[in-house]
Amino acid sequence: MPADPMAMDTVAETPGGAKPDPVLVADGIVRRFGGLTAVNVAHLEVQRNIITALIGPNGAGKTTFFNLMTGFDQPDGGTWSFDGQSMGKLAAHRVARKGMVRTFQLTKALSRLSVVQNMMLGAMNQRGENVFRALWPPAWRDEEKEITERADELLARFKLDHMRDEFAGTLSGGQRKLLEMARALMTDPKLIMLDEPMAGVNPALTQSLLEHVKLLRDEGRSVMFVEHDMDVVRDISDWVVVMAEGAVIAEGPHTSIGQNQTVIDAYLGSSGSLGQAKGEPAS
Repeated sequence: MPADPMAMDTVAETPGGAKPDPVLVADGIVRRFGGLTAVNVAHLEVQRNIITALIGPNGAGKTTFFNLMTGFDQPDGGTWSFDGQSMGKLAAHRVARKGMVRTFQLTKALSRLSVVQNMMLGAMNQRGENVFRALWPPAWRDEEKEITERADELLARFKLDHMRDEFAGTLSGGQRKLLEMARALMTDPKLIMLDEPMAGVNPALTQSLLEHVKLLRDEGRSVMFVEHDMDVVRDISDWVVVMAEGAVIAEGPHTSIGQNQTVIDAYLGSSGSLGQAKGEPAS
């Protein structure tokens, strides 16, 4: 279902405010590292079919929160649900099977595999992964053909088809970002979590990446992304969530977030600003 631009018009601009149709709901999520509380999110709802930006000064807990929601780490307390299903303590690959996938600030391409092989690894539940079925090609040959066709379609969409058979290690930083986003779509996800998708990307590819993110929303997918570059946030976000010291301190459209005194104080108090440069370390 395509995004409804009016969906957020009546949502209260308060931390943890209720959403009309949340795809992700987190309650009492806490993660501690020794004596440091990295995440302490009392309540957060992420609206379906829109682009939500997650911003905040360095050390705010944004990437740690992503890790917790997608199974790459486990919280010390709290519950969360995705698309109405409790996520419990599912491992990352099981979370992805449910329809929630993520990318990383530092891309995870396997450099000694080809671009198309990297894409094919993103497909779930392949019959050929079973040791017994792998010994009998008729059991998986048709499926492999379908997966290859899907991979080629996505490579063409992200304008990487000319690099199809090259080693992924030969791609530029921006091309690796495109590959990771394309590979995430191999699972046909409902929610895509992008961790600083524009970090380290040259200007020539930045606009292409921005358009791809908007297209994800236009296809009816939900997107949540971490970003330091406020120009990017203003360009593509429908809603902005702000974290500081592990907690959600503000929510709203970017037009009001930039004027929110609590947000301004959080950035200035950490020697940052609402115009932090793209490429700074994620947190």
